[in-house]
Amino acid sequence: MGASKEIEEGLNFTPKFDTNGLITAISQDAETGQVLMVAYMNDEALKLTLQTGNAVFFSRSRQKLWKKGEESGHVQKVQQILVDCDQDCLILKVTVDQGQCHVGYQSCFYRAVKGGSENDMELIAEKVYDPKAAYKNK
Repeated sequence: MGASKEIEEGLNFTPKFDTNGLITAISQDAETGQVLMVAYMNDEALKLTLQTGNAVFFSRSRQKLWKKGEESGHVQKVQQILVDCDQDCLILKVTVDQGQCHVGYQSCFYRAVKGGSENDMELIAEKVYDPKAAYKNK
């Protein structure tokens, strides 16, 4: 089996990190299938996620590990990690207790481009928690 065939069809987990050492990680509610957020993991974040069962990401803006829920308490318990064919993207099937978006929504995908518009969006969800109460240090 060639290297590409092994990555695409083999059973060895060999995640392919980009030139910045990151891999895309999509969090999806394990029960509803709702996409909650898109983030990135470096090797250390992925290892911590696998070891602890809690989602850990790498914050590109802060350039440090980000343990989901360390400030808000809204952790993601990982039930399963899906790996795409190229092993360069992950889907984390997670269980959650409350909203996952830092502005108060269940999902970070709470807006949609308005039909027939190139510039306008519309809200498609309601806030499920008060971010001011969850992020007391902000």
